[in-house]
Amino acid sequence: MLDMIIIGSGPAGLSAAVYAKRAGLDSIVIEKEFVSGGQVLLTYEVDNYLGLPGMNGFDLGTKFREHADGAGASFVMDEVSAIEACKDENGKPFYRVQGGADTYEARTIVAATGTVHRNLGIPGEDTFAGKGVSYCATCDGAFFKGKEVAVVGGGDVAVEDAIYLARLCSKVTLIHRRDRLRAAKSLQDRLFAMENVEVVWNANVTEVQGDKKVENIIIQSNSGASIAYPVDGLFIAVGITPVSKCFEGLVEMDDAGYIIAGEDCATSAPGVYVAGDLRTKKLRQIVTAVSDGAVAVSMAGNYIESL
Repeated sequence: MLDMIIIGSGPAGLSAAVYAKRAGLDSIVIEKEFVSGGQVLLTYEVDNYLGLPGMNGFDLGTKFREHADGAGASFVMDEVSAIEACKDENGKPFYRVQGGADTYEARTIVAATGTVHRNLGIPGEDTFAGKGVSYCATCDGAFFKGKEVAVVGGGDVAVEDAIYLARLCSKVTLIHRRDRLRAAKSLQDRLFAMENVEVVWNANVTEVQGDKKVENIIIQSNSGASIAYPVDGLFIAVGITPVSKCFEGLVEMDDAGYIIAGEDCATSAPGVYVAGDLRTKKLRQIVTAVSDGAVAVSMAGNYIESL
């Protein structure tokens, strides 16, 4: 019987792992991917993490994992499919976590599975995924050096992707469904200063076309007019979806699938805490994820003592 199981090893999960070891809690981190770090690994440059301005996202994620390893955190590669609330022979509550490779038991859970990129859900998107359609500019941008690409979205990630791609590509077209961007003003200023970036306002991409790879996208304006726009690649950055399926029926969630919890990270299930982007909150950043990891472990430690 473990004290704690941390599910996910992005910034929130790794922060929780460090704090759990410092608190002397018998804990493991379950991660389904080959590497830890979460979405930070896909970020070209992190310029707002205190003390590490301009840090490459992959390098920062690697440092987070190295810190957890150095603290003595234990990692298990597995994918959680279900979690069951149980009681032991003394009537004390615990949780049974079902993975693909094994079953795990602990008094507390820290949910830190984060989010994934959202799809547009348009014709041709799945067909050309990996053949010109991408959700990660830093992963695939090098394949489009000197070519023309489009980016869909208006938030920080979309603008960051457009800036990154503009350094590699001959032209970048940013397509946004509204007449203004949601991204931070500092990012917008950098974007608008780039000569090879064009912004198409009040429009959506409704289809991806091509033969063996992307050749055109159909751009439809809010007025209904459509044009075929030739591009070599389409980068989609239209938001995120919470990875919360394995917690269904265990904790309360909002309509979008985020786990409901306040600043204490406590969910509706006693002994279950949520940290990082998976939690309902106003600001989803690396710094808030790291903070959540620390808070979740502190609250979990108090809960374990109460048992």
